Amino acid sequence: MMIFNNTTSSPSTFLLTAFPGLELAHVWISIPVCCLYIIALLGNTMILFVIFVKQRLHKPMYYFLSMLSAADLCLTITTLPTVLGVLWFHAREISFKACLIQMFFVHAFSFLESSVLAIMAFDRFMAICNPLKYATVLKDMMIMVIGLFICVRQLIFIFPMLLALKSVSFQERKELSHPFCYHPDIIRDTYSNPWINSFLGLFLQLYMTGTDLMFILVSYVLIIRAVLSIVAPKKQKKALNTCVCHICAVTIFYVPMISLSFTHRLLSSTPRVICSILANVYLLLPPVVNPIIYSLKTRTIRQAMLQLLQTKGSWSRNVRGLRGSWD
Repeated sequence: MMIFNNTTSSPSTFLLTAFPGLELAHVWISIPVCCLYIIALLGNTMILFVIFVKQRLHKPMYYFLSMLSAADLCLTITTLPTVLGVLWFHAREISFKACLIQMFFVHAFSFLESSVLAIMAFDRFMAICNPLKYATVLKDMMIMVIGLFICVRQLIFIFPMLLALKSVSFQERKELSHPFCYHPDIIRDTYSNPWINSFLGLFLQLYMTGTDLMFILVSYVLIIRAVLSIVAPKKQKKALNTCVCHICAVTIFYVPMISLSFTHRLLSSTPRVICSILANVYLLLPPVVNPIIYSLKTRTIRQAMLQLLQTKGSWSRNVRGLRGSWD
């Protein structure tokens, strides 16, 4: 393990924890957890591949969906080594430097997903409320600028949180509540006063995700007002159906994230096993459920996936036929 040089203000290692009190059942718990990771990896990779291959999916809505899948995929890959390491091999130790790196990527991709959900709300607002301006506003160059802006936004606001942790005095071998490094969990029970770091982390949480969530709520207020002004009930239903997937994605992302954040900061007496369950729900639910929702509810994505699978199946049959003719 890597060891950070400044041992006076930082510990040499942190101890990760998967499910406190259930250490003997880690092998069995790892089976469903591993299945969820496989679903998340395959589902998001499939959506990215389908959008990349199919030319008819090169539209703003699907570009934003690919950003969401990329954020989910990166978040899954970031935590997979430590989660499965703890469950399979009881490899609980992680160096201070490695923990900071993982924490940076966990929060960066989490805030990135929040920003992408906000942009997807704007996409639905433009498609329903201003359909005539939709194609002229959301051009390819504008989408690239938006993507670059939200990425730079994460870097600017997360680095101060990392720098502030270097001045905190930790316990020698601090035990964390999760199988990955999470800022509110790291600063809890430190020797020095954790309120500055806790306030900074809460400020970033409220600013980054709070502004995104407020933007989403305002967008849907305007969308609902526009839908109610439509006379035909069928058109109302069709307009709202285009938002179902996004509403589900917003719900399964923000509810676990806000619950976990406030449980750490405001409810210090919460049992560790509850924090662990919330952390795993926050970590795995969006990457697992998002590809399923968009595959089932979005007809174009579902048809594109079926076409690719059918093409692959026919190609495999042709290869077997050629081998049989040679034999």
